[in-house]
Amino acid sequence: MDIHSDSYKVAALSDQENAVEIIRQAEAAIAQITGNNAVTLIAYEKTEASAAK
Repeated sequence: MDIHSDSYKVAALSDQENAVEIIRQAEAAIAQITGNNAVTLIAYEKTEASAAK
């Protein structure tokens, strides 16, 4: 999958372990509900140019 946006970028969460764990839990819950074990959630954040508007 190739996603492009000038308004958002992938959020850097490497030093945000609580946020990463919440995303992992959400992935697991969605996988359980849907029966699809290949669920990946991607966190985005507004880019500086977009946030200034």
